[in-house]
Amino acid sequence: MEASLNLKKTPLHEIHKQCGARLVEFAGWDMPVQYAGVIEEHLAVRRHAGLFDVSHMGEIIIRGPGALAAVQRLTSNDASRLKDGLAQYSALTTGKGTPVDDILVHRISADQFLLCVNAANDDKDFAWIREHLPRGAEADHASDRYAQLALQGPAAQAILATLTSAALSGMPAFSFTHDGVAGRSALIARTGYTGEDGFEIYCAPADAPAIWESLMDRGRPHGLVPVGLGARDTLRLEACLSLYGNDIDDTTTLLEAGLDFIVKLDKGDFIGRDALVKQKQEGLTRRLVGFHMVDRGVARHGYPVLCGGTEAGRVTSGTYAPFLRKNLGLAYLPIEHAAEGREFDVVIRAKPVRAIVARTPFYKRPRPI
Repeated sequence: MEASLNLKKTPLHEIHKQCGARLVEFAGWDMPVQYAGVIEEHLAVRRHAGLFDVSHMGEIIIRGPGALAAVQRLTSNDASRLKDGLAQYSALTTGKGTPVDDILVHRISADQFLLCVNAANDDKDFAWIREHLPRGAEADHASDRYAQLALQGPAAQAILATLTSAALSGMPAFSFTHDGVAGRSALIARTGYTGEDGFEIYCAPADAPAIWESLMDRGRPHGLVPVGLGARDTLRLEACLSLYGNDIDDTTTLLEAGLDFIVKLDKGDFIGRDALVKQKQEGLTRRLVGFHMVDRGVARHGYPVLCGGTEAGRVTSGTYAPFLRKNLGLAYLPIEHAAEGREFDVVIRAKPVRAIVARTPFYKRPRPI
């Protein structure tokens, strides 16, 4: 109990307790891991809708006449392709081509960008940005001024449309707009971390409880349920979305992690570009792959991986996937063992258990008819 008193709490903490959430420590925060249960919440998001409290995520604003040049220097993707109201998945990179963090970059205007960063890396990211920020731009650590809710699932648009005047049907993926939600000012972004359609709602902390309650009230007839970090993890793994600290960190390059699509080597210089160019020219020696378990057993983070009986890596993420009803995971394998269909072993309770490299992502949401 004493430890929980020292944890950070989101503006929705009391609501989570009232809803009977099981609370756990995550990145220094007291967060709901589940309400009714991970499987039930996971399936609700795939079939209907789920509402997540992600107010622990960090926000950093880069502004000034050199804001775009700063973002280009600090990140691997090409922010010059963004117009006002568009966002992109990207990464802050080290000189080795490894991620300081994977982030979302939102272009508010030519001289202002909002970065959404992982909770565990919030302070580290801000310090990194401050240390490497070129002239003409300044960084503002804005996390305390934001709460964030994630509304995800096939019914997300129908639910949110009852509480905002924003033209949601015309918003493409990775776009955002400033509009009201339940009468409160908010930034609505069509992004997410579940593999489903949905929206992230950035608002003032004081407005978060009212927005949460309004969404739940309008969403219940559509099957909306509150969802904790447990299902957030199983959902993102089914969709093969990387988790910093598990699947990517400062020992794994973006190319090894299969994040080539956010590495724009032709955009000009950025931190880590030379290392990534060299690695691409020389070829990868390992790569992050998805796998299914062939034999019975659930692979978990940190379990050893054997290729030809020799330890060749470790599982980075693993779980039972509730919607796909399979045991699956991610692991770095030597490049010669990384082809789809190659078999290897995961050591589970001191016993090698057969697995097979699978096509990713494991789950893709159905296209609208």
